Amino acid sequence: MTTPKTSIGQTPYSLVYGTEVVLPTEVIILTTRYGLLTNNMNNVELSHDKDTVDELREMAKIRIASYEQRVANVYNKHVHIRIFRVGDMVLRKTFQNMMDMTAGKFADTWEGPYFIDVIVGRGAYRLSSMDGTQIPRAWNASHLKLYHV
Repeated sequence: MTTPKTSIGQTPYSLVYGTEVVLPTEVIILTTRYGLLTNNMNNVELSHDKDTVDELREMAKIRIASYEQRVANVYNKHVHIRIFRVGDMVLRKTFQNMMDMTAGKFADTWEGPYFIDVIVGRGAYRLSSMDGTQIPRAWNASHLKLYHV
């Protein structure tokens, strides 16, 4: 509670109460921060802290947004967007419930090829098999890869 957090630049205590925390040891053993204060200076500092607490909270929100943006940029650096067009031939990833249980670790991880019939939404596609029968539901681009002949 007394250490400033990297993401917000403030201590959680100061964001809640608008002032820095004073530890009991600082009252018993006078430190330069606590020992040089008088009641008048303390009241002035407290009124200043109360006036600027909203500013501190806004700055913390800005720092959090900046931190989240940096984290998202690092994460999205490795994301590769796959865009398919109608008529492309693709392979569909096989899931464990679709695999032949007797195949073991040598089971196929991709099945197909399939044709893309319709682009349903962002990254979702309707597929049909080579003979033209529709595959029951839409498939996400992360479960498809381009089929090279």
